[in-house]
Amino acid sequence: MIITKAKVIVCSPGRNFVTLKIETDQGIYGVGDATLNGRELAVASYLEDHVAPCLIGRDPSHIEDIWQYLYKGAYWRRGPVTMSAIAAVDMALWDIKGKALNTPVYNLLGGRSRTGVMVYSHANGKDIEQTVDEVGRHLEMGYKAVRAQSGIPGVSTTYGVPKGSGKYEPAEKGLPPEHAWNTEKYMRHVPKLFQRIRDVYGDEPLLLHDCHHRLTPIEAARVGKDLEPYRLFWIEDPVPAELQEGFRLIREHTTTPLAVGEVFNSIWDAHELIREQLIDYIRMTVLHAGGISHMKKVASFAEMYHVRTGSHGATDLSPVTMAAALHFDISINNFGIQEHMPHTSETDEVFPHYYSFEGGYFYPGDTPGLGVDIDEEKAAGYPYEPAYLPVNRKEDGTIYNW
Repeated sequence: MIITKAKVIVCSPGRNFVTLKIETDQGIYGVGDATLNGRELAVASYLEDHVAPCLIGRDPSHIEDIWQYLYKGAYWRRGPVTMSAIAAVDMALWDIKGKALNTPVYNLLGGRSRTGVMVYSHANGKDIEQTVDEVGRHLEMGYKAVRAQSGIPGVSTTYGVPKGSGKYEPAEKGLPPEHAWNTEKYMRHVPKLFQRIRDVYGDEPLLLHDCHHRLTPIEAARVGKDLEPYRLFWIEDPVPAELQEGFRLIREHTTTPLAVGEVFNSIWDAHELIREQLIDYIRMTVLHAGGISHMKKVASFAEMYHVRTGSHGATDLSPVTMAAALHFDISINNFGIQEHMPHTSETDEVFPHYYSFEGGYFYPGDTPGLGVDIDEEKAAGYPYEPAYLPVNRKEDGTIYNW
């Protein structure tokens, strides 16, 4: 079997996605996700102009060799564009191998390590009471774990909270919008949110919260300490993680579990955090971290240091990534939890899939390969639309972390 074609498909069924379809001379094809929120066309060009020509004529079963070729062969290693492109190739090759061997991909990764994959979803509200109601709605849907975000009094826009009655989607059409931020108001507000949730729902629900890189280490230490009475499953991305040693200061002051890494794209981004046990969950994804092949290595390294996975799973990852993530999640021993934001009905129609949700768990299905596809005819009806994540400014106008 040899690769005969590598096609890049850009579409926008509810939001922008980049999909790679690799075809072979035996009629078997595989799909991979290459979406990079707000930089989709950069990855599409990287694939079309630089990666796809290098794939033609290769044996698709040589997954590790192709991965190393694309990573080491370009000389300019790492970075979100490169690693998202490599991930798309990697997913598609695992999909092909599963179809060729007539088995789900998780069987090629060592088989199931659990019966289902626990996921968490998002409860968002304009104020505490609306968020509390949303937590209850998600618990009624069967989720055992819920991430809670609330509007902050005196702050006009808040991460995680939709503007209207629809689902939250951070990317907005047109050029990047500007949001306002006030750290002090946030730090006073967030403990009140979780106190109220615990008062209403008790100790059993697993509760999570995303700080979204907006704190300094000492501020994060204070928030973690203030949230200890409410026993969170984790606080996510408390600080920008370029300065990995900053997590030492947080660790010294709080026992609230720490999760980080959705913007990481290599094991080297998390090497010190994992080796020094400064975090509890690594949130790298099979998309932005180079695919299933690289994430298997990340998980194996993390397992030695009691760090579990908690992969990013927002709507800026297509159902192709969700399918790949579930095969990865169900196969590893140190799985922790998987994020899940439901896609729009338009997205689900463009990307038919076999994974399913029941009782707080996702199941990858037993279809050969990844169990997901792209309907190219329907995808063509949703052309690309420029959209960007917001830019944050403090109230005095200073650019800050979004």
